[in-house]
Amino acid sequence: MNPIPACCTPLDDHWPLPATLPGTVFLSTRFEPKLLEPGDFLRCAVPPPASIQRSVAKRQAEFLAGRLCARSALQQLEGLDFIPAIGEDRAPVWPTHISGSITHSTGHAAAIVGHKTQWRGLGMDLENLLPLERAERLAGEILTQDEMQRMAARPREQIAHLVTLTFSAKESLFKALYPIVHKRFYFEHAEVVEWSDSGFLRLRLLTDLSSEWCYGKELEGQFAVNDGQLLSLVAIGA
Repeated sequence: MNPIPACCTPLDDHWPLPATLPGTVFLSTRFEPKLLEPGDFLRCAVPPPASIQRSVAKRQAEFLAGRLCARSALQQLEGLDFIPAIGEDRAPVWPTHISGSITHSTGHAAAIVGHKTQWRGLGMDLENLLPLERAERLAGEILTQDEMQRMAARPREQIAHLVTLTFSAKESLFKALYPIVHKRFYFEHAEVVEWSDSGFLRLRLLTDLSSEWCYGKELEGQFAVNDGQLLSLVAIGA
C-alpha cells in the first residue's frame, strides 16, 4: 500500500454519479494545500514534473492528489503500478490499453480508469458552481447561440447551474474524445442538447473531427452536484 500524505483524505471509492460504469474504477480524495509537506512527493513515490516543482502549493497538492487517485485506480483495475505523466498536450499519459481521466477543483480530486476494450474514451471534469453574476458574464464564451436561447427560456436562478454544467460537460467531452480523434476542439464545437434533473445529459458535435465523429453526432453524459461542485462524465463505449 502506498502512503497517503497528511494533505489528502483516505481514497474514497463512493460512486457519486447517477449511473455506474461497469468495468471502471473511480477514486476520489479531499486535499488541503496548507498541509502539503516538502517530502510528500518522495514519500508517496510520485515524481513531480519540473513544471509542478516550480508551481504553488495548491497546484502541487492537486497534482499529487489526482495522481494518487489514478495510481490506486490502476492498481485496483489490474494491479498496475503506474503514475500517468503529463503529455506534451498537458493531458495525462495512460498505458496504451487504458482509458482514464483525472480531475480536480478546490480541495477535491478524482480519477477514473477502464480498459479500452470496454471504454474507448473516459472524460471527467469537476467544477465549482459559478456565482450567478460570473456565469452571466461567461455565458457568451461557453454557450452557443442555440444554448443561449434555451437558457433564456429558463428562470434566472438556473443560469449559474446551466453555465457550469455546460462548461463541465464540454470539458468532459473533450477529455473523452481528444485521445480518440487527436484533434483539438473548443466550446463552440459542441452543444448540450438536453439535460435532466436526474443527472443525465446529451451533447451534439457541431464540427467534423473524423469520419466517425462528425457534425451532428450525439453522445450521452451524466453529472451530479455535491457541496457546491459539479462533476460530469462522458464515457464512450467500445
